[in-house]
Amino acid sequence: MNEADKSVCAPLKDWLLNQQYKSVHPFTNAAPGGWAWTDLPGGVPDADDTSGALIALWHLCESEKNRREIVPAIEAGITWLLDLQNRDGGIPTFCCGWGALPFDRSTPEITAHALWAFHLWDHLLGCEIKSRIAKSGERAIAYLINTQNDDGSWIPLWFGSEHTSGENNPVHGTAMVVLALAHVFRAHGLARPALQQGVDFIIASQHPSGGWGGAKGVDPTLEETANAVHALAACLNLLALPDIDLLVLVEPVQRGTQWLMEQTQNGTTFPAAPIGLYFARLWYHEKTYPVIWTLAALEQGRQALVE
Repeated sequence: MNEADKSVCAPLKDWLLNQQYKSVHPFTNAAPGGWAWTDLPGGVPDADDTSGALIALWHLCESEKNRREIVPAIEAGITWLLDLQNRDGGIPTFCCGWGALPFDRSTPEITAHALWAFHLWDHLLGCEIKSRIAKSGERAIAYLINTQNDDGSWIPLWFGSEHTSGENNPVHGTAMVVLALAHVFRAHGLARPALQQGVDFIIASQHPSGGWGGAKGVDPTLEETANAVHALAACLNLLALPDIDLLVLVEPVQRGTQWLMEQTQNGTTFPAAPIGLYFARLWYHEKTYPVIWTLAALEQGRQALVE
């Protein structure tokens, strides 16, 4: 990490650490340790943002020494996620075991996100929490295998598509799971068949134009295309599928990155598409999604295709 990176990362790390809840949340009675989606009043600790914060903190630390210095905060966040895990092995969004509302149930993309966070920090943690992570990971992998569809896809809870059957978004859900499994594959080799099937689904869903929509045959958007490219390129970079010809991923990644470059006019415009909250039929677009997800996809694609 160079000096310019340090000048940016250190303040971000400190800000993110300050957003961790240190007391019981007054709205949901959520235990301390989690992160919400915003620092504004009304934010509620949730599993997806807690996993995201843990992953971000890993990358924002300048060294292994810096990571060790924040282990107490990390262990609090991971414990919060472990305590949230449902009996089916999946991770819900807000609270364990409620089951009364759609957003209470376990969901594949959030479960996979938590696995990724566990994997990054595991070697720095104490024996007791490492043991909990191992047991939780086995249950989470079993949940992902059990919830994978016959075509290799996973259906996400929080993001839908107005243009697919049932308004589901299997491309987004599968890309999120494949991306996480690519990072944790060596720790959870049993997930290999599920990972392979997920990759096959993403490749089969690519639009003739080179992009991806919410499902096969659906017009592409920046959001789904970026996530699909990111997932496939991560598999190339991390060698997550060591027993197959990884070259089968090169062409889809090339076509997807080219589509992203063309549609964003070489990274200068990022039109957002409606994506989200399909279970409530509440459609919205978020202007930062296409920017952030495209940047992540192009960086991962650059590593896969150039380096």
